[in-house]
Amino acid sequence: MGIEVRLPTVLRSAAGGQATVSVEGETIGEVLKDLTNNFPGLGAQVIAEDGTLHRFVNVYLNDDDVRYLERLETKVVDGDVISILPAVAGGTL
Repeated sequence: MGIEVRLPTVLRSAAGGQATVSVEGETIGEVLKDLTNNFPGLGAQVIAEDGTLHRFVNVYLNDDDVRYLERLETKVVDGDVISILPAVAGGTL
């Protein structure tokens, strides 16, 4: 079954235009490593040089922000859905 990763429009070109991809891993970090091994163009857009999540990317596991879980060490199981979303900032009220 695998783990489904949903990609935002801005990242789809690096994944051959796919909106969702299936990957393997036991943690968010392993899933992202498998994702970037399969689609190298996603690497620098998702993972920072120091190996952490890029600060302008939000990653959700089944609607929960992994920053409030165990970040890259968050456990995943087959059937989980991971959503990668670009951070949005700016504007005025």
